Amino acid sequence: MTTFRINGRAVTVDVEDDTPLLWVIRDVVGLTGTKFGCGIGMCGACTVHIDGKARRSCQTPISKVGASKVTTIEGLATDGKLTALQQAWCDLDVAQCGYCQCGQLMSATALLAEKPQPTDADIDSAMSGNICRCATYTRIRAAIHSAAAK
Repeated sequence: MTTFRINGRAVTVDVEDDTPLLWVIRDVVGLTGTKFGCGIGMCGACTVHIDGKARRSCQTPISKVGASKVTTIEGLATDGKLTALQQAWCDLDVAQCGYCQCGQLMSATALLAEKPQPTDADIDSAMSGNICRCATYTRIRAAIHSAAAK
């Protein structure tokens, strides 16, 4: 049995210690916003926050989570109100197919928490591990700058 905090609430799960956090989030906790992409931590679709830092949940065993706070895409909005970044994503029509967008938003949110006024180079560096098959990279950058301006 493992107890951890996800999106502000304590959750106890009965899984093997080496179970990837991704599968705990999706299959046990039932939050399906975090996506499986590549399974080797290269595409970024499975990005969540662990204690505020962007991490690949497909490569993080539940045993490494411990008392950390996990935040998924479902935990970003507060009382149904989108964050400035989520709103910018909508306003600028960033998503096309949408599959990578949860991971993109989680990485961008972590970036803005660390660097509230990121440069293009900061954005490129922070987002380099997130692959978008639809290539909406210029809109992603614009949305990050838009949210930073608010």
